[in-house]
Amino acid sequence: MSDAVIEVEGPPEEPPRGLFERLRADPLRAPELIALAASERHAPAAAAWAQERRRVYGSDPASLGRMAKRRHAQLARLEGAATGVGGFVTFVPDLVGLAWIQSRLVFFVAAAYGFDPRDPMRPAELLVLTGLYPDPQSARAALDGAGTTLAAAYVGTKLARDEALARRLLAMVGKRTGRRIAGRLIPFFAVAFNAVANERDTRALAERAIRYYGG
Repeated sequence: MSDAVIEVEGPPEEPPRGLFERLRADPLRAPELIALAASERHAPAAAAWAQERRRVYGSDPASLGRMAKRRHAQLARLEGAATGVGGFVTFVPDLVGLAWIQSRLVFFVAAAYGFDPRDPMRPAELLVLTGLYPDPQSARAALDGAGTTLAAAYVGTKLARDEALARRLLAMVGKRTGRRIAGRLIPFFAVAFNAVANERDTRALAERAIRYYGG
């Protein structure tokens, strides 16, 4: 299949209602909470997508993987442009939205290469691919502890919680340099900056996922 084939779908899917509040309540475990929510929401969709695309386009995993990469890069670009209007005001929501799209990408790439997206190791692999854990086993152990209690919930002001949340999300979506962060804080300028940066970072994650699942 040619790389020129592009699927035109709807706007980026919004994170589940209430997810932002859970992340703000426990910002230090935000990536783990996103991975668990992503597994619940994205795994069935990824399985259905892969089954339908194989029926229509054939079963070549590399072609389906590239298809997933293109689509999620496009979604990330749209999401970044939409949230860039507010600069600092929309900074954390943009990071949540980008993390949500990138988590979806990993489940879809896994499905493209024939891995069951509903397997409990998929959210652990997501955390490894984003660079937060060295191996799926340690990531899975963290996930198993993430949903049991809020006893370790972050205590502090709303601003402190949002700052802690932003730091964890920045690590998750691959934004670790000051220059790449600063451009996201300027209203309207951030529209173009977010769009380009989100697409680039999502394509980079897709390449890592393709190498991981494609062997």
